[in-house]
Amino acid sequence: MDFDRYQNLHTIIMLRDILRKWWRSELTFATKDGVVLEWSKGQIAPPPNDFCRLSLFSKEGFHRCTSSVRVLHDKFKTSRKLRRSQFHDCHLGFNIVGAPLYINGEYEGMLFVEGFVRQEVSPAESERIKTKIRELNNGATDLERAVERIPLMSVAEVEKISDLLEFGVNEIANYEAELARRDETIQSLSSELSDRYKFENIIGKSGPMLEVFRLLEKVCNSDSTVLINGDSGTGKELVARAIHYNGPRKDKPFVVQNCSAFNDNLLESALFGHTKGSFTGALRDKKGLFEVADNGTFFLDEVGDMSPALQVKLLRVLQEGAFIPVGGTALKEVNVRVIAATHKDLTEMVKKGEFREDLYYRINVIRVQVPPLRDRKDDLPILIDHFFRKHHRDGQRARGLGPDAVAILAGYHWPGNIRELENEIERLLVLGSDLDVIPGDLISSRIKDAVAPTNGAMLSASRTPMALAGKLNDAVESLEREMISQGLTRTRYNKSKLSRELGISRSNLILKIAKYALDRPGVDEDKDEAEVPVT
Repeated sequence: MDFDRYQNLHTIIMLRDILRKWWRSELTFATKDGVVLEWSKGQIAPPPNDFCRLSLFSKEGFHRCTSSVRVLHDKFKTSRKLRRSQFHDCHLGFNIVGAPLYINGEYEGMLFVEGFVRQEVSPAESERIKTKIRELNNGATDLERAVERIPLMSVAEVEKISDLLEFGVNEIANYEAELARRDETIQSLSSELSDRYKFENIIGKSGPMLEVFRLLEKVCNSDSTVLINGDSGTGKELVARAIHYNGPRKDKPFVVQNCSAFNDNLLESALFGHTKGSFTGALRDKKGLFEVADNGTFFLDEVGDMSPALQVKLLRVLQEGAFIPVGGTALKEVNVRVIAATHKDLTEMVKKGEFREDLYYRINVIRVQVPPLRDRKDDLPILIDHFFRKHHRDGQRARGLGPDAVAILAGYHWPGNIRELENEIERLLVLGSDLDVIPGDLISSRIKDAVAPTNGAMLSASRTPMALAGKLNDAVESLEREMISQGLTRTRYNKSKLSRELGISRSNLILKIAKYALDRPGVDEDKDEAEVPVT
C-alpha cells in the first residue's frame, strides 16, 4: 500500500490535527508487515510523553517500542474477527490503541496512538518506569517532571480516540474503493475504445482492405509519422484511431484537428496556442493542441489545405519537437506522434509549389492508401449489413434490402464513399421502417438515376414476390450470379472488360465465375474469349 498518499487525505489531516489539539497525541501508520511508517523513515515526531521520546531516541528503546507495536499488529493479522480498535501495553507500561485497516477484505496495516495511561500512575509504577528508561537511555534527566507530564485519558476520551481511529481506517478503505471503481471505469473505457478501433472492426474483407490491414499491423507499434491518403468519406480518421489505439500510446491523448476548418490565424492558435494579449480577444494564455496531445497522437486531417506559413511551423515541430506559441518567446517541447491525412495529391501539389517538399517527405514516412468504395465493391454487402444493425431502432420492421435495392446500390459509383453509403442506409431505414424488406423504389433518386440503364432493365425483371423472399446474403448472391452471367453474355466472355464494368478486379471476377460455375467447358478461364461465339 502507498501510505504516503493517505497523508494528504482531508480526513487524515483533520484527524491528526484533532488528536494533537485535544490530546497532544500523534496519529501513526503501521504497514501490514508491522513496520511503523514514520519511524522506518526516521521521521519521529517528538511524543508528548517524555518517556516515549527518550525511548525512541535510543537504539534499544527504539527496538522495544517497535516490538510493542508489532504485538498489537500481530493480534490484527492473526484474527480477521478483530475489526474494532484494540489496546496493548507497551514495554514501559503505556497504552497503545490501534484500529485495523482492511482493503477488499485484506488486512493492510493499522492506525494507532500510543504513549498514554488510563489511570493515575502510582509511586511504585513511577519508579519502575524511571528505572527502565535509565537502562535504555543513561542520559535521561528531569524524570520527575516527565512523570507529571504523562498523558492521562479518561474512559470517555479513550472511547472517542478509538472511534476516531476506526473512522480514519474506514475513510481510507472508502478512498481505496473509490480509486478501484475509477480505475475499473477507466480500464473499461480504455478497453471499449481499444475494441472499438481494432483493425477487425474496420469493416472490410476485400483485397484492397486486406492490404491496408497488413500495413497497419506493421505501422501501429512504431512512432513514425504516417500519411493517410484517400477520398473524402473513406474513413481516414477511423484508420488513424486504429493506429493510435493499437499502439504504445493508446493510453495517452488522441487529438484531432481538421486543417481546413479555420483560417490561418485561428488554425495557428489552435495548433500552437497563444499568450495573453498576443491578439485582440486573447484574454489569457491558451494551450495549443500540440501541447494537449503531448505523449499521445495528433491527427491532422486535410493537411493539404494548410498554408505555406503554417507548413513551416509544422515542419519545425516534426523535426525538433518544439514550437513557439502565438505571441510567445519561449520554446515549448512536446513528444507527439503525428498522423496526417488528405484527399489531395500532395505529390502534384509539391510539383506546383503549393506544398513544401521537405514537409511532404517528413510526413510521408509511411503512407497508407485507403481505397474508395468503388474499388472495394466486394465489401458492399457486409457494409450494408453493418449499417443496418448500427442504425436499426426499436419499432422498425425492416430486416434488410430487397434484391433490386441491393443491385442499385451495387451499380452506383459512390463518390461520397462509406459516409454516403451510411447516410443512404440510415435514410432507407427511416423511410422503410414499416416494411419487412426495403425495395429499390425508396432509394434516393440521384443514385437510381446514376445507375446504368442495363442494370435498371434487369432489376425491373427481378422485382417479383419470389425475389423478395429469403435471406439478404442469398438474395445478394443470386443477383450477383445473374449480373455476372448476363455480363459474360453481353461482353462475349471478355473478363477484363466485364471486371471494369462491375468495378471489381479481374482475378476476383474469375473466382466468382468459378464459384457460380459460369465458366464455359473447354475454355481457359484465365483468358479473355472475346471471339468465342455465344450460342
